[in-house]
Amino acid sequence: MSSARSLFSYRKHWAHKLGPAPVLPMSLEEMADLGWDSCDVIIISGDAYVDHPSFGMAVIGRVLEAQGYRVGIIAQPDWRSVEDFQKLGQPNICFGITAGNMDSMVNRYTADRKIRRNDAYTPEGKGGLRPDRSVNVYAQRCREAYKAVPIIIGGIEASLRRIAHYDYWSETVRRSVLLDSKADLLLYGNAERQIVEVTHRLAAGEAISEITDIAGSAFIRRHDTADWFEIDSALIDQPGKVDNHPDPYAEVSQTNATAADVPSTMEQTTIVPFHRKVTKHPRNKTYVRLPSYETVKQDPVLYAHASRVFHLETNPGNARVIVQKHGKQDVWINPPPTPLETDELDKVFELSYTRLPHPAYENKNIPAYEMIRFSINIMRGCFGGCTFCSITEHEGRIIQNRSEDSIIREIETIRDTVPGFTGVISDLGGPTANMYRLACKSKEIETACRRLSCVYPGICKNLNTNHNPLIKLYRRARRLPGIKKILIASGLRYDLAIESPEYVKELVSHHVGGYLKIAPEHTESGPLSKMMKPGMGTYDRFKKLFERYSKEAGKEQYLIPYFIAAHPGTTDEDMMNLAIWLKTNDFRADQVQTFLPSPMAIASAMYHSGKNPLKKVRHNSDDVFSAKGLKQRRLHKAFLRYHDPENWPILRKALQRMGHANLIGNGKRHLVPSWQPKNTKSVRAGVKKGKRFATQRTDLNFDDKTKQNRQKMRNRSRRDG
Repeated sequence: MSSARSLFSYRKHWAHKLGPAPVLPMSLEEMADLGWDSCDVIIISGDAYVDHPSFGMAVIGRVLEAQGYRVGIIAQPDWRSVEDFQKLGQPNICFGITAGNMDSMVNRYTADRKIRRNDAYTPEGKGGLRPDRSVNVYAQRCREAYKAVPIIIGGIEASLRRIAHYDYWSETVRRSVLLDSKADLLLYGNAERQIVEVTHRLAAGEAISEITDIAGSAFIRRHDTADWFEIDSALIDQPGKVDNHPDPYAEVSQTNATAADVPSTMEQTTIVPFHRKVTKHPRNKTYVRLPSYETVKQDPVLYAHASRVFHLETNPGNARVIVQKHGKQDVWINPPPTPLETDELDKVFELSYTRLPHPAYENKNIPAYEMIRFSINIMRGCFGGCTFCSITEHEGRIIQNRSEDSIIREIETIRDTVPGFTGVISDLGGPTANMYRLACKSKEIETACRRLSCVYPGICKNLNTNHNPLIKLYRRARRLPGIKKILIASGLRYDLAIESPEYVKELVSHHVGGYLKIAPEHTESGPLSKMMKPGMGTYDRFKKLFERYSKEAGKEQYLIPYFIAAHPGTTDEDMMNLAIWLKTNDFRADQVQTFLPSPMAIASAMYHSGKNPLKKVRHNSDDVFSAKGLKQRRLHKAFLRYHDPENWPILRKALQRMGHANLIGNGKRHLVPSWQPKNTKSVRAGVKKGKRFATQRTDLNFDDKTKQNRQKMRNRSRRDG
């Protein structure tokens, strides 16, 4: 992996003499109080401004401030006119634009494409304060406000739309966000390293059109490429005969590709390299050309092929430039940036954040802030590779860790300065709770690897699974004066946890607040293989450890498993079997998740194309079924809530159609009863006569036995989850 310049080694811009602002300004009055006549960089965000290291705008703003730049914030501007985009004046260097911590479409719409009434990143949770596809709209307004100012887009919305991507909400393949937003540059991932270099180069007078060599950036290429060597993506993964057991994570050598032999059939768990002829062209002057936007828009199978090739080029140690033509223009995507070193990440998290919402909000409740105000992020990235998840595509597979000392200092800062702290840290985690300091045993192997996951179909033999550093951190943190409890609320990778029973004991004995959420996602091998998730045997082993150590600690604690409905590869039969498992284990899910195809995810490519990008892709390769119609998606969701009387009619009809009428009846072995409560009413967080109502359900005319059963269910609600 190539070395990168240290994030805080640049010569500071002159404005560092002014010192850090108490809070980054959101008005001309605040700028005047700071003695500023202008901003160097203005950040536009779809979120309310919370000066906390869990909010992207605050991190980028404070990082640039530490470089000596004056940074202003325009949070949730009114996009219907240009006025809000001019309220801080013209920035001297650039606009930085983000939709916020969430994709604006995911933020606003449910998996069934219904408009959400709330927005957790807005004061008082008010919805409707950001536009659809916010990055596009904000960028266009900035261009209208100040035509000559460079526009840089970033954040998760831009990251996941850097190439032609399937858009679930319009059911079309859309162009790269670079073209739709008309931005000058896109920075993907967390982007501290990129934004610092870009800003210094712009401040030094370099034109943004000349900045084309930064890792972790994407742009529209307008220069000659005569000194570059092109590889057609078909030569990397040439369509051919599909093997009986193709390996889903075929490694690719670092050498450049020409037409190659197809690997022979091997066991599914074997890592099979793509065999290639060696060329003498250097990787830093080689790019992979994907099928064009126009091609993948018309041909879903080639879309799946492009997705497969794209995901093979995501390791910063060996990735090459990706190029995709849109009309007469080429979108160039440089390889991912070098991950931040521990000392760099420590400094990022220890900048002068107030850890509070901006005073302009006058103590209004911002739900997302309330969730994280007493939590601490200890790491970034995820090497799990779940096909439905965007974390890996955004933050990368290489774990970036903070030091133990830095984490302890942040706990002390929360204890001593954050209003309302009661002694309970709500989370020490990150994208995954227990990947802290886990990495490949060899840097050389890590640099060359092209696997999509380090833990599927089994844990890689080169992966260090030692949880001792995390155990040490937990023990030190809970010994701090004034700390009553430290909870772990981030998602736990239980297939890693069972590699360290000592960690499970530590976690269960001291850091579970009655419930522990984990995500098996499904019970059946079909959907699990499309998710790249372990089987239920792993869950069962973790459950035994969890129950054993809970009992030894004298605590009544419960596992809360999460499952996904309607994921690609999931049939009605799979959902029925999952519902049977839930009933057998006495789980009644109150909240359920239906698969939502996010842009650029591998599972989204499966959903759109009906093919499996984890294998070689061609038109006659095996199809992947996806529940697409609203009726079938509702059925899959209903199986997860088999206990809800509202779902019984649809489930009875489906079970009869599937030939499983034997599961309808009033005994313990039956999934749904044969009778229906009268006057069952449901007023949910849905639409009724054009309005939305709070969740409420009233079941009437139950017989005595049913009433008793319902009371028992309420009494053990702690277990039901």
